[in-house]
Amino acid sequence: MRTRLNGQAQAALLFLLGAAVLHAGLTDLHLRYVKAGLRPLLLLSGAILIVTAAATVRYEGRRRPHPGESHREPRISWLLTLPLLALILVTPPALGSYSATHTGTALQKPLGFPELPARGPLRLGVVEYAARAVHDDGRRLRDRPISITGFVATNGTDAPYLVRMSLNCCAADGLPVKVALTGAIPPVLRPDTWLRITGTYTPRRTEDPVNGGPIPYIEVTRAEPVPAPSDPYDDWNG
Repeated sequence: MRTRLNGQAQAALLFLLGAAVLHAGLTDLHLRYVKAGLRPLLLLSGAILIVTAAATVRYEGRRRPHPGESHREPRISWLLTLPLLALILVTPPALGSYSATHTGTALQKPLGFPELPARGPLRLGVVEYAARAVHDDGRRLRDRPISITGFVATNGTDAPYLVRMSLNCCAADGLPVKVALTGAIPPVLRPDTWLRITGTYTPRRTEDPVNGGPIPYIEVTRAEPVPAPSDPYDDWNG
């Protein structure tokens, strides 16, 4: 005879799933899975799951069992809670240099470029710098000190890259945008090390060996290691 979870067990799993989703949404954990802008939807989804679990418990408490109906469920079914506990207790690593070196650059031409400050250093994301350098020919970047932050990726043959993964929705569709480094590059670079690069625009470009996409360079004047940011992804799109 086929067995299935009874209502109480289903409610428990719904509650655990809702609690896990709320936990992710209320902390920086959700940034390892989805874009920051989707946080409200995560919180709403978690709340709905918990309300559904409560409604299921209430319904089961009022429901009268049919004659001969069994409320026993297979104990092995409770192993379904393990992935939920893993979601709460284990923080997955962000996409890093391995993904970057095995995937072509995802640089796209933006719809437009917002205005930049007229004076002073520019602090840009990797994606914005690459987009302005390639699709705007660096016209608003010339002769300006520029600071960008990303992680290091190397393929052993070309110049090292400073990379930021760009998301459309979630980490499953994350793709890299790369900026090649030249100039005062540190003699030893470890993949996945996060660096803050200070430098200047250069019109030099190269092609991504994976997909032939354009990769701009930045002339490095200073490089310093920094901690990985709470949100490791870059969703700038112009």
